[in-house]
Amino acid sequence: MTKRTIVRFAFSGIALAALLIPVALVTGCSHPQPVVVVAPPPPPPEFGPVAQQGYHDGIQAARRDIRSGFAPDIQRHPRFRNPPIGPPEEYRRGFRAGYDATFRAGPPPPPPGY
Repeated sequence: MTKRTIVRFAFSGIALAALLIPVALVTGCSHPQPVVVVAPPPPPPEFGPVAQQGYHDGIQAARRDIRSGFAPDIQRHPRFRNPPIGPPEEYRRGFRAGYDATFRAGPPPPPPGY
């Protein structure tokens, strides 16, 4: 072996170590984060099945708006403008109640230790 070959092997070993050491250092650093599941509040008991479906859809629409950073605007949602089930006014009443309740409550809290 020539001196040049030894230097090349030594440099290759150093380069390989330089690449693998950071990977080895961060390998145990990730900790599982707890998952927080927030159940939607139940619809008011006086709501019939159509209003209950609207309430649930209103909660989902408000959560999407909060997650996307949108200001509250119930008219933005096609299910409010064109209810999928009737009677439309009953569905809209439930949708509005669920949407407003979710925006009043705000986003769910971050997980513990976050």
